Amino acid sequence: MSEDFRASYGPWAVVAGASDGTGEAFAEELARRGVNVVLVARRRALLDDIASRLKVDTRVVVLDLSAEDAGEALAGATSDLEVGLFIYNAGADPRSLFLLDQPIDDLLAMVHRNCSTLLHGAYNFGKQMLERKRGGMVLVSSAACWAGSASIAVYGATKAFDTVLAEALWAEWREQGVDVLALVLGATDTPSLRRLMDEHGGDFGQLASPADVALAGLDHLADGPTWSFGMPDPVGPSPLGGLPRRQAVELLSAGSAALHRPREDS
Repeated sequence: MSEDFRASYGPWAVVAGASDGTGEAFAEELARRGVNVVLVARRRALLDDIASRLKVDTRVVVLDLSAEDAGEALAGATSDLEVGLFIYNAGADPRSLFLLDQPIDDLLAMVHRNCSTLLHGAYNFGKQMLERKRGGMVLVSSAACWAGSASIAVYGATKAFDTVLAEALWAEWREQGVDVLALVLGATDTPSLRRLMDEHGGDFGQLASPADVALAGLDHLADGPTWSFGMPDPVGPSPLGGLPRRQAVELLSAGSAALHRPREDS
């Protein structure tokens, strides 16, 4: 299996947002499959630690993915490598607040990180993959993409962009040897979500394991365009698709509000 995976998606994979959580889990699983890994994030110490533990060739790229030139910088930092897999895992909402309770510059930075830099990476690496007629992309999205929701307005909108883009690229590239998957996640046990829960005092109940998420994303890379992790039918419609739009928004907003409710044991 590892040899087949490397032949289809190697020899190098780029993992954007690789410093912890699901990004770290993707890097570890890729290394187990014999694929060399480019680790991309802002925090060098965390990236260096992960790189030291992987038994494959690695490259650390310290980069703020919300910077205006991040896409160009990532392309330049990997221009000498044959990248067969692009995983864009960055993009958590660090605040989970109402729109007007946040600085506009922070919201615009989220749009740039979750949309513009992702698009640049998909364009750059996708072009190379199509020329070789092989490769794959995993654009990590969120259940927030299914409808608008209070307290995650911009985050949800950017994840809707990521999901629709992945689905469209799957339609454009699937006959040319390049697999694209929108990996839609629910609440996952990452440091960023733990920090939010600690800050707001809320609770999402049982959280998905980053290792399970990474395994599912790589195992189902060829099963696009969309894989909804943890859903009874991962390739089925949106779980809110049968509801009127207003009800879907109300339901998703109620779920987001769980982050801000006190824990029962507090």
